[in-house]
Amino acid sequence: MDKRQAPGCSTDPNNKMVNIGNIVLPDFPLLLAPMEDVSDPPFRAVCKDNGADLMYTEFISSEGLIRDAIKSRQKLDIFDYERPIGIQIFGGDEDAMALSAKIVDTVNPDLVDINFGCPVKKVVSKGAGAGVLKDIDLMIRLTEAVVKSTRLPVTVKTRLGWDDSSKNIEEVAERLQDAGVKALAIHGRTRAQLYKGEADWTLIAKVKNNPRIKIPIFGNGDINSAPKALEYKERYGVDGIMIGRAAIGYPWIFREIKHYVQHKELLAPPTLEERIEVCKKHLHKSFEWKGPKIGIFEMRRHYTNYLKGLPNIKEFRGRLVTLTTVEEIETVLDEMYQYYKGYQFEHSQIDLIDYHQKCPI
Repeated sequence: MDKRQAPGCSTDPNNKMVNIGNIVLPDFPLLLAPMEDVSDPPFRAVCKDNGADLMYTEFISSEGLIRDAIKSRQKLDIFDYERPIGIQIFGGDEDAMALSAKIVDTVNPDLVDINFGCPVKKVVSKGAGAGVLKDIDLMIRLTEAVVKSTRLPVTVKTRLGWDDSSKNIEEVAERLQDAGVKALAIHGRTRAQLYKGEADWTLIAKVKNNPRIKIPIFGNGDINSAPKALEYKERYGVDGIMIGRAAIGYPWIFREIKHYVQHKELLAPPTLEERIEVCKKHLHKSFEWKGPKIGIFEMRRHYTNYLKGLPNIKEFRGRLVTLTTVEEIETVLDEMYQYYKGYQFEHSQIDLIDYHQKCPI
């Protein structure tokens, strides 16, 4: 039987592959989280190169899709080399979510993901994202509307609950599974926490260990190193991990985790040559997808992260964020390579920025 046509989903202990409907992922897959203004095709390309097993688009407003808003439509752009890839939608109206799921179907992603996790006020105030956590019955109706409207597997990304007094993820997980969801990614914070404090994975583990739960459960929150990923894998038993903020400017996090899980040793940090090449690839993809003006402008935010650790970088960085052509930027990057040639990077902690205003889900 063609695996892509096989119904259902499983995490059969005798078969370590993780299945989301007809999508087959490797044992302990690493997922790139959908992040607004970050998880665009140029960024996804460098993450895919470095080992991301499943990726998602930036979240897309169901209302925007229906209105045919240019920005919403552009976020539907996906490419074959990205597969498997999911398109994430959000909204608080059942009819709008159902219709947007049909629109998503037309571009043929591998799955549809529903955002019930974004804590940003402008999203929550519209009764969408994490705002739905205050009305679980509505969450289930929205989910069922999407499931009934698409031929694709439907997954959900959410949080532990609205606040400390309403951490209802165990009930929510069962009801989402009953509604037809094929996998669930859980961020280990409430909406009230935004990204403050530490992510609590104990409730994620309770969901995973619930004998009623048959769908894959992915943990998310505060993973910023390969050793921590393995520690959480073994401690909480999740089927895989979703990486968000740690991948910003450091797409190598995926390959480092894979190596550490397999060999129990740290992979050497990316070399100067690798960092320069990723800068160039990201720049070219950004230029191609966004156009010369926006592509070059929006690339400026990434240089600091890609080149973190280099001493006396201020002058080079200042030039990179003021130049206006790809050729000029590549010239500076080549100068940097010659200037720092032979520099040995050391492992350093990845800083997880307070990103809630941009809503990483």
